[in-house]
Amino acid sequence: MLRIIDARTHKPATAAPARRGPTRVEAHAPGRDTTGLRVLLVADLLVRALELDGTPAWALLTGVEDGTRLRADAAALGVRPFEDDGAAGPGAGQAVYVVRQGGATPDGATVAVAPADAAGQDIAGLAAPDAVRLALLERHHHARVELDASALDDARDTLARWRRAVAAWARQPSRPVPGEVRDQLRAAWEDDLDAPGVLSVLRRVETDPDLPDGARFEIYAYADRFLGLHLARDVGAPA
Repeated sequence: MLRIIDARTHKPATAAPARRGPTRVEAHAPGRDTTGLRVLLVADLLVRALELDGTPAWALLTGVEDGTRLRADAAALGVRPFEDDGAAGPGAGQAVYVVRQGGATPDGATVAVAPADAAGQDIAGLAAPDAVRLALLERHHHARVELDASALDDARDTLARWRRAVAAWARQPSRPVPGEVRDQLRAAWEDDLDAPGVLSVLRRVETDPDLPDGARFEIYAYADRFLGLHLARDVGAPA
């Protein structure tokens, strides 16, 4: 069961209703800046985790000026579309709010997202947007993150290595995701959207000598349903 740390009580709370009704995920982005993008990214992770858990989610964006430009920036980061607050939609079993840490806390289960600092890097144009996404995912959303040149370079290198590996593994006979690894991945993202924990599992899988390459491919493809890093992008491309 997907759990979040509720910013109001600082205790675990379930993010899905018991009867699997739709969950309303409401992102309160502070503006068109790096922290606003991180709020939307965490809301996107929440939607993905809910859907992987079998819970329909309805994603909304509220409380931000210039929402059109923020949505465009978020889309470049692989964040799926968020509707305007007030849009007609399905009845929700419950609501979960995603807000900036230190901001106003709505009256409901709330995920607080720490600030993100671009550290002088020009990410307005979102060059290498998947690297920006990975650099943000490397730190838990409760921890402040600084997107300096070193962090972005490391993210680009990791993505390039993983995409080459996934493309190579895809040429081998497919093997199922081992149950133990699947449980580790789900335990991470169901525990307050622990993206660094998911990435840690992938790093172990990358070098585990006991795993066949076909299983590695399926593991990375499965984890990417949560991470949204397009890890299989180069499958089928010339070697």
